[in-house]
Amino acid sequence: MADEKLQRLEIVTPERKVYTEDVRMAVLPGSEGEFGVLPDHAALVSALKIGVIRVHHEGKVFKITVSGGFVEVRDSKVTVLANSAEREDQIDQERAAAAKERAEQRLAAPGPEIDVARAEVALKRALNRLNAVG
Repeated sequence: MADEKLQRLEIVTPERKVYTEDVRMAVLPGSEGEFGVLPDHAALVSALKIGVIRVHHEGKVFKITVSGGFVEVRDSKVTVLANSAEREDQIDQERAAAAKERAEQRLAAPGPEIDVARAEVALKRALNRLNAVG
């Protein structure tokens, strides 16, 4: 596999650079559905929804969660600008489960002080993180 063609994948958030590496393939959660990107892919820009990026690197597949954002593909470089992103090996499963529980409680008994849309997004993010690790 020494001559395998690779592309640069860079995932950044407003706070930090989450991942930068040459990879074989990335599967991204586009706003209209998942799509895969291989080296020499046609140029594109797409919105991302809450989901998991599956990264194919050195014969392994690992996951990076994103909570929306945008992706640009150009010249065998995939640049993800995410609202937030987290590698699966850095996800605190207990914290994600607690966030899921809080969101479910807010949605089960909404009151005037509860922002239902915000609670729904929090639930989706927590479920996404839990799905990535298990």
